[in-house]
Amino acid sequence: QVQLVESGGGLVQSGGSLRVSCAASGSGFRFYAMGWYRQAPGKQRELVAVMPSDGSTNYTESVKGRFTTSRDIAKNTVYLQMNRLKPEDTAVYYCYARDYNPTRPSLWGQGTQVTVSS
Repeated sequence: QVQLVESGGGLVQSGGSLRVSCAASGSGFRFYAMGWYRQAPGKQRELVAVMPSDGSTNYTESVKGRFTTSRDIAKNTVYLQMNRLKPEDTAVYYCYARDYNPTRPSLWGQGTQVTVSS
């Protein structure tokens, strides 16, 4: 069965960088469109970045200019590069992806913790 497996989270100091990965495992899945979400303790999950099927990207105002999402087609993996991190970026980050096959359900990753100190 297909799963989205996230990795790359961790602890970083303010001003540092991290790259979070979201890889599709199993057969029969190819990224069509996707989004990155994050959820901090006690707060509602928010949309951080989107990559529609046309290859464009869009970011929420608070991360614009610091975060970049991209895709490696050969590895069937999407990435969220996070630079100049701030303590307010601390959250669990989730990927959400739609399959190119519209008969299959969209999937959520399991989430990965990003903690920015100071």
